[in-house]
Amino acid sequence: MRTSLLAQDLRALMGKLKRRLRDQAHVGDLTPSQVSVLLRLEKDGPATASSLARAEGMRPQSMAPVLGALEAAGLVSGAPDPADGRQTLFSLTEALRKSVEEGRAARQDWLTRTLQARLSPQEQDEVARAVDLLKRLVDD
Repeated sequence: MRTSLLAQDLRALMGKLKRRLRDQAHVGDLTPSQVSVLLRLEKDGPATASSLARAEGMRPQSMAPVLGALEAAGLVSGAPDPADGRQTLFSLTEALRKSVEEGRAARQDWLTRTLQARLSPQEQDEVARAVDLLKRLVDD
């Protein structure tokens, strides 16, 4: 029972922390599908619409409006696939890459300032030990 309550509290706390960090990123009016595609392109590099659709569990025809909106917003750009000129490879624009870096820096800065302002050095050490324990939960 104690472990179940701990798991529930931890899940709720992680969700709240994730929301607070997301608030620092200023994602704008992007849909969850658009954010997911951007994250995948950042992680995996350029991809075709069909490979993105497959990776996202979507139909290829459903991916077209997602990519169209991202392209119209200047967040992704398409170029002919050198391996297959009939396909288009989508990648993040340099403007978006810069924005992503700035967002990460803002989140890091917020978290650093918050840790320093709200926790004593001893409490920060406790958090560091807890982070080490949490890593064991998620690392393979």
